[in-house]
Amino acid sequence: MARKSNRQTAMRTRIAAAAARIMAEDGVDDFALAKRKAARQLGALETQALPRNDEIEAELRAYRALYHADEHARLIEQLRRVALDAMRALERFHPYLTGPVLKGTAGPYAEIDLQLFPDSPKDVEIFLLDRGVPFATHEARRYSGDRAHAVSVITLLWDSVPLRLSVFDPRVERLALKTSMAGRVLERAGAAEVSALLRSEQASKVR
Repeated sequence: MARKSNRQTAMRTRIAAAAARIMAEDGVDDFALAKRKAARQLGALETQALPRNDEIEAELRAYRALYHADEHARLIEQLRRVALDAMRALERFHPYLTGPVLKGTAGPYAEIDLQLFPDSPKDVEIFLLDRGVPFATHEARRYSGDRAHAVSVITLLWDSVPLRLSVFDPRVERLALKTSMAGRVLERAGAAEVSALLRSEQASKVR
């Protein structure tokens, strides 16, 4: 039993490293897809051997720090600047940055993820229509604890970068939100925090 457990642990580590490499080199931003591709490459048949997202994330950070440190730092700075510009334009809707751009793990094809909390979901659509911004919408679910919340998701391009707006009821703004019932709470940052991140990055360049 111990030997099997050790094999599974070793395979988890190998899959996490392979998935991180796929995400970094192939521009894959979907953890589940990267896991499946990595598992197939390594011939892993046991689902117990699949790593958690945070394990892949740790490997992804390490990989990029080793092979693409300067290039990736520039990409993250660029994406955060675009995010901040969008957040300032959408200020009336209480925007928060979340996802890979905030975490610093985004790849070259990543979407910028913003959470919005307008008085009405239609307010955001009207705002975009008034400015002639093309967009598409679909419905999704987000969770706080074991409670599901219906969310309108708006996708568009902002400064040629894919932007995904998750539009919530304003009453859930102070809740800890998750993408799935069993998932982790989504980290998020307001415009002031994103601006502070960018200032910190600039300061680190001149040291």
